[in-house]
Amino acid sequence: MKLLTLSLLAASPAAARSYLSWMADSWILNNGEHEGPYWYGRATVYEGYEAAYSLYGNETLLDWYHSQIDDLVAPDGSIVDFNETYYSLDDYRIGNNFLYWYERIGVEKYRLAADRIRAMLDRHPRTPTGGFWHRDPTYENQMWLDGIFMADVFYAKWTALFDAQNVTAWEDIVLQWDKIEAVTRDEPTGLLVHGFDESKTAVWADPVDGASPLVWNRAVGWYFVSLIEVLDVYPKHLDGYQRLLSYYKTLARSLLHAQDPKVHGWKLILSKGYVNRKGNYFESSAAAMFTYGWLAGLRRGYIDERTYGRPAARAYNHLIDDFVTKHQNGTLTWEGTVQVGSLNSDASFEYYTGIPVVPNDTRGVGPFLLASYEWELRRKRS
Repeated sequence: MKLLTLSLLAASPAAARSYLSWMADSWILNNGEHEGPYWYGRATVYEGYEAAYSLYGNETLLDWYHSQIDDLVAPDGSIVDFNETYYSLDDYRIGNNFLYWYERIGVEKYRLAADRIRAMLDRHPRTPTGGFWHRDPTYENQMWLDGIFMADVFYAKWTALFDAQNVTAWEDIVLQWDKIEAVTRDEPTGLLVHGFDESKTAVWADPVDGASPLVWNRAVGWYFVSLIEVLDVYPKHLDGYQRLLSYYKTLARSLLHAQDPKVHGWKLILSKGYVNRKGNYFESSAAAMFTYGWLAGLRRGYIDERTYGRPAARAYNHLIDDFVTKHQNGTLTWEGTVQVGSLNSDASFEYYTGIPVVPNDTRGVGPFLLASYEWELRRKRS
């Protein structure tokens, strides 16, 4: 471990007051995870470190992050312990981090590693209408909101860098969002249910459209972040751009209606009739994603300050007040993140609310870093 002290806190007076810097350093010092380093949660934390470096320029943090990625990739671009015949969208997220380092320092092995993941998308099983299965063979013909974030943002970023004139690829990319929107939009709330089964054979699948029954907040969070990220690279002159922007705006408005008026957060299950049900609770990873999505959309001009500025500020304060614990050793813990949520279940309220809530989970820490980046950038510009 290269960071043995709170080096970011000493980097600058601004960083010393930064929850972005503070949490980034704390996670390195405190996390006890043992998942593979290419796991999607770790990839999302790394994206938060990219944001922290861009704002505060701490070379110690950047060196640590580089060491994590560099150790993963052999000179020929092969990825340590990465099974290129195991087709799970969750594993593709690390491709974004390889692209970051290729763009940053131009070392060819990072592009080769990203190319390997891109080639997997060409082989990845699809539904009869062209959507990527969430995982082969476990989730045959299923599409989840999670998978859009995990794989399709990478697909778009890779295309923008290396195949930008390929309109067929861009149409294939936006198709993934189009398919999710066509089936999973929950009309009573304007939010989206967790996923759908095109074959309509899963135990939870609606017999008419195959949709899962409930709005699980973190799936919606992954999807909200995916829209911010794909809009950053999708060509504005193509028709798909306006559809993606409309999906973002619709979801931003629906989250406004779903935000609790007192706590300013969001419950784990957001389906109509379930929000106030016993056992439901305010969860941190999705709250961080929703906050980030609003703040990022405000900065990009997708949504207006008058409508969203105050709710976004209240949401960020909710993250600090309710999910950040300060310790005597000077570190922070991120609290309140549900450990997992899967459609390899009956997708019931009891299933989702029965999953453990854990501290310092990457799926919460990463989005909090991104939300803090947007918040601190907003304050610097004000």
